[in-house]
Amino acid sequence: MPEGKTIPEKDYLFLRRAIELSLENVKRGGGPFGAVITKDGKIISESCNQVTLINDPTAHAEIGAIREAAKKLNNFDLSGCSIYVSCEPCPMCLGAIYWARIDKVFFASTRSDAEDIGFDDSLIYEEISRPMKERKIEFKQLLREEALEAFRAWEQLENKVEY
Repeated sequence: MPEGKTIPEKDYLFLRRAIELSLENVKRGGGPFGAVITKDGKIISESCNQVTLINDPTAHAEIGAIREAAKKLNNFDLSGCSIYVSCEPCPMCLGAIYWARIDKVFFASTRSDAEDIGFDDSLIYEEISRPMKERKIEFKQLLREEALEAFRAWEQLENKVEY
């Protein structure tokens, strides 16, 4: 934040709502993470971690909030939106935030805080930077030429929606 610039009170309110969602979710048996997305100073979506509640490893708070916001706005491009999360986003959620083109991320606890209670993403951060042949999960490339057919079709498509 530039020197002398204060953070608007609404940002604290939205972040407190994300924290409230995380606390409510723990009481329901879910993970301690909440997310709120706003546009033009109004909440357009909110979600909490549902991984263990619905047995979906991708059901993180940020992902749920992004899906709901995109649906409500009828657009995959969430430019002009901000996301408020109770904890610094994991690698998957960080990628989704970039893909959604969200303008600002406000977070409360850190990935180190999450690691302290058993939510450790350090392996993923380390694995991303390794060559595929050195990763813990085996990667095998097959059928590249066949798969490139879809890319060629995409390149030829005149009415494609770029993203």
